[in-house]
Amino acid sequence: MSHAKPKLHNAMWPGLVGKEEGTDHPPISLDRMLELTAAAEVNGQKFEGIDYFLFHPHTDPDASDDELKAIADKIAGYNLKVGSLVAPIWPGTVGDSAMGDDEAQKKFLLAVEKACRIAKIFNEHGVRSYGCIRIDSASGVNDWAADPEGNTKRIADTFRKAADIAADNGERLAAEGEICWGAMHSWKDMVNLLEMVDRPDTLGFQADLAHTYLYLMGYNSEENALLKPGYSDEEFWAAYEKMTDALRPWTIDFHVAQNDGEVHGTGSHDKTGKHCPADDPNGKLDIVKCSGFWLKDAQSRGIEHICWDGCMFPNEMLETPSTWNTILAAMINVRDAHGWN
Repeated sequence: MSHAKPKLHNAMWPGLVGKEEGTDHPPISLDRMLELTAAAEVNGQKFEGIDYFLFHPHTDPDASDDELKAIADKIAGYNLKVGSLVAPIWPGTVGDSAMGDDEAQKKFLLAVEKACRIAKIFNEHGVRSYGCIRIDSASGVNDWAADPEGNTKRIADTFRKAADIAADNGERLAAEGEICWGAMHSWKDMVNLLEMVDRPDTLGFQADLAHTYLYLMGYNSEENALLKPGYSDEEFWAAYEKMTDALRPWTIDFHVAQNDGEVHGTGSHDKTGKHCPADDPNGKLDIVKCSGFWLKDAQSRGIEHICWDGCMFPNEMLETPSTWNTILAAMINVRDAHGWN
């Protein structure tokens, strides 16, 4: 059955993450990512919006109001909305480690402030009316492991202060669950951090099908693995239910994705979930069925859109129109199965 919601978004950051100037996989411009997104179509259905990374080369986080309004005009010109925004919280962007010293924490919070400012301009423009601001701990797992208890407390303190900023701006923060971020690198550590922050109205969880699959396997946290290699179908779904029951109540942002079980990383994303094409023959996930575990009661948590994440796709794949049509078809299937009107 076809539904009007959740709205179907494409992410812009696959044009940036893992891309490097002067290599055979340079960054892909915002204009080109918008063109590719707007061109996709399946049985008359198109992408309805984008999720957007607030850093160079797509965006100057210090762009003037007029420059940001021009970007909003450009996105709206493709008949697309803006949903969730990714705050530039990492070292080397605006921010710094959430478990760092006072100066590092100040930088992290500044990145959240800048994201809230841009969100306000997009909201007032009308191109954005839903979505979260995404953050993570911007801290490596090995660094965190030097003092798990102390570092988790520090990250929770930073996140609480970030939540205050978001709440003052009418925004919500979604912490991205991924195995490369300290204190967020296992499903159990993620739940622990969310409970420690204890701001359910302002700080929630951003679930990604590819990354949370690796939570099951216990990469970077063997003691919290719910599955062993060679698991049966029955074991998989029991483990999936356990993980999603723990994290779904916190989930306010959702990425449709596929994962082949390999761990992959480039640049600062060391040892992370490898996103695969929606129809990858090695994909481990039944995308539609897995999405249902996360999207159950989604409306009650304020979810209004879902987003595709294809980080680390080669440029050639990103430049191929059929890639986007296949992704869009997968997202339509998710909405048909789990959507609402």
